[in-house]
Amino acid sequence: MKFFVDTADVDAIRELHELGMVDGVTTNPSLIAKSGRDILEVTKEICEMVPGPVSAEVVALDAEAMIAEGRKLAEIAPNIAVKVPLTWDGLKACKVLSEEGNMVNVTLCFSANQALLAAKAGATFISPFIGRLDDLNLDGLQLIADIRQIYDNYGYETQVLAASIRSANHMSDCAKIGADVCTAPPAVIKAMANHVLTDKGLAAFVADAEKAGIKIV
Repeated sequence: MKFFVDTADVDAIRELHELGMVDGVTTNPSLIAKSGRDILEVTKEICEMVPGPVSAEVVALDAEAMIAEGRKLAEIAPNIAVKVPLTWDGLKACKVLSEEGNMVNVTLCFSANQALLAAKAGATFISPFIGRLDDLNLDGLQLIADIRQIYDNYGYETQVLAASIRSANHMSDCAKIGADVCTAPPAVIKAMANHVLTDKGLAAFVADAEKAGIKIV
């Protein structure tokens, strides 16, 4: 499973990238606004740092304007994935942009039917939002499983990009289901390394090493 980091914070991306933990990046207008930087400038910097797909989202609502914005974003770098919303106009934009050879990430997916439409429109990635469904007492992980089954049934090449990841458990659960990609905030990816028993065991090892006077260098 590929790891995308969901942020526009270049320092956080750099840290994870240097550890080999970043296969791509996803951004959205909210994350760009949080960075306080120009969308074209920060996206270009991220693309130069990370060779994998970097999702940059349109802000228009109608298909014609989405297509124009998507073309503009795609000019930033060859690894741009144009991000469009899962609306009827978004699907129209996906069809045009994908046929022009662009990677397209269709976002804000909340149902298997939506995911099926995105695949037929030529989406490179479909982004089902796990956490936001869980917030409504719906099963976000079941949506990942349903999309995985449908895509496998019919050989769709659209990659399942699990989004709205809220916990380290979401990451491992998505990996077990067979998501192609998980995109998560830097803090969630880092949290995957944490375990109370690791901390407890390490503390015991350190105490014993100090007591025995063990030194390696």
